Amino acid sequence: MRRGSKILPAVARELLAWINAQLKKALPGYCAFCRVAVADGVPWCADCYAEMPWNHSACRLCAEPLPTASLESMASLRCGRCLRQPPAQTAAWVPLRYEGRMIRLIQRYKFSADARAGEVLIQLMLASLNSSSEQGEALIGVPGQRERTREHGFDHTAWLTQRLAAHLNLPVIEAERSRETPSQRGLDRISRRRNVKRAFLVPQPLPATVMVVDDVMTTGATLESLASACHKAGAEHVTAVAFARTPSTRI
Repeated sequence: MRRGSKILPAVARELLAWINAQLKKALPGYCAFCRVAVADGVPWCADCYAEMPWNHSACRLCAEPLPTASLESMASLRCGRCLRQPPAQTAAWVPLRYEGRMIRLIQRYKFSADARAGEVLIQLMLASLNSSSEQGEALIGVPGQRERTREHGFDHTAWLTQRLAAHLNLPVIEAERSRETPSQRGLDRISRRRNVKRAFLVPQPLPATVMVVDDVMTTGATLESLASACHKAGAEHVTAVAFARTPSTRI
C-alpha cells in the first residue's frame, strides 16, 4: 500500500497535466493584451503580436536598437560602441524593446510576481527563437540580491532562467555574487559598469558555449560583468539573454 500511495499521486499529476493540455487546445484562451479570444494555445492575438516592439534591427553583441537594416547586414550588425570596444559577451538574444506594453508587462511580472505575465514573456521569447538564434549548452542567471529578493517576494531572474532552461532542455549553472552591489537604478552608463565590475564568479568549469540571463538589459553592464566571469570559468562563447532592451535614448 505504501508503494502504491507513492505511485498514485505521480499518475494523478501526469493525468491532470494531460487533461489541462487537452483543454488548452480545445478551449479558447484570451489575448493577454486586448482580451480578444484566441486559439492555438498562444496568449496573444495576431494584431497584438504584430504590434509588439520587436527588437529586430539591433546590435548583434549588445542588442542596442539601431536604425532598420537590410536582412543581408543583420548578421554582422554592430553599434558604434561595440565596434570601438567589444563587450565580454559574444552575442545577444534580446527579442523586444523595453517600450510601451512591454514596460507594463515586465513590471507586472517583476514587481507583482504575476506568473501569467512571466509566462507570456517566456512565450514571446521562444516565438522569436529561430535557427539563427544564438544558443548555448547551459544557462546562468544573474544572481539575485538577497535584500531585493525579499522585497519582491521572489527571484524573478532565477524564475526566468529556470523556465527558459526547461523549454530549451538545457541545464542551469549557478553563479555567485562576490559582493553585494547597490541598485543600478538611476545610475548612468559609466557608474553602472563600475558598480558591477567583478561582482560575480562562477565556481565551476563551464562548457564552451553558455547563455547569461537577466530580465531587462539596460546598458548591458550587469550581463557583461557576468559574461566576464563566465570567460574566467572556461566559456569561450557567451550569449547575453533578456526579455527586452532599453534603447539608449531612454537611459
